[in-house]
Amino acid sequence: MNTLTEKPVVALASNGCLLLGRGLLGLYFILPAITKITGWDSTVAYMAAHNVPFVTTLLVVTIVIQITAGSAVIVGYHARIAAFLLAGLTLVISLYMHNFWDYAEGMEKSHETQNFFKNMGILAGLLIVSSIGTGPFSIDRRKVQT
Repeated sequence: MNTLTEKPVVALASNGCLLLGRGLLGLYFILPAITKITGWDSTVAYMAAHNVPFVTTLLVVTIVIQITAGSAVIVGYHARIAAFLLAGLTLVISLYMHNFWDYAEGMEKSHETQNFFKNMGILAGLLIVSSIGTGPFSIDRRKVQT
């Protein structure tokens, strides 16, 4: 069912959930970007320990993507593209930074496994936003209606 054929209360709840979900997804990227900036040296060291190439360049690119695309998802401005970009970023980060398959059994492997699959859930949410869009509470929808 789409929001045009749903009952008004169901449509409002559905669109409200989409807005809340977009807000949480956006914050999931914006807040860590700020942490990367304030903890620059430790972030560089962490990335280097995971054999990430071109650490400084990729860290700057990651921060810019996280802040701009995260904000775009929240406000619904080119959010489908932003969500798709964040999904790709999430996949790359997960493969480099949460490579649980390289760890021996134990707490660290368990922690990285949990983070990897949590990120796959985030990636799924981003792909859903990429697919269905942002709903009526977005800049993109306002542009279409004017």
